[in-house]
Amino acid sequence: MENIENKVIVITGASSGIGAATARKLIKLGAKVVLAARREDQLKLLAEELGENAMYVVTDVSKRSDLDNLVRQTIDRFGDVDVFWNNAGIMPVSFFEEGHVEEWDQMIDINIKGVLYGINAVLPHMLRRGQGHILATSSVGGIKTTPGIGVYSGTKFAVKAIMETLREEVARTIKVTTVFPGATKSELGHDITSPMIKSAFSNLQNMPKMEEEAISNAVIYAISQPGNISVNEIVLRPLGQTR
Repeated sequence: MENIENKVIVITGASSGIGAATARKLIKLGAKVVLAARREDQLKLLAEELGENAMYVVTDVSKRSDLDNLVRQTIDRFGDVDVFWNNAGIMPVSFFEEGHVEEWDQMIDINIKGVLYGINAVLPHMLRRGQGHILATSSVGGIKTTPGIGVYSGTKFAVKAIMETLREEVARTIKVTTVFPGATKSELGHDITSPMIKSAFSNLQNMPKMEEEAISNAVIYAISQPGNISVNEIVLRPLGQTR
């Protein structure tokens, strides 16, 4: 695909799910991919699978220093950062009455602060170059909320606001894309501890879900556009998902 070959692309949340699936596709298209996540064992296996044009950096996006280190190591290895995808996120949803405050804090740290730290780490480099592309994964929960997902949805609304403001500030030189996936077959949500959520959404296994490839294709579409085209927002839902 045009405009992918030799691009240096950093992906957070890359050890599994849509991050890993997209990394595999990008390598086949000739990109150089930097994998970032917390689970070193999975990162190492994936980097070995992808070959010499891939590297990994163990990264906790809730730590600003880790994002700074990620960008620094990428530049040391590959020279530049062409694309930075803030993809890491968690979804331990619960009802407000349950008071899962620690989980709220975790979602704020990873889903919001992680995006901000990623932008802060890579933006000065891209501005100096006068080019670059920053992406972030929001959710359809960042467009419309529903009972039980208030804090998660709030973090994803925040991603939408952050990325739209960033777009307006840097639109002359830097591409900005926000991806809003609907229900997807992935690990997202595996960390739900709320018994009320598990009871209220017991039929989730039967709801329509997209394959990870659908998100990968959307991200690659955005990255592959000509230099004068910026794809700003992409919303994807599986057929049959109404919210």
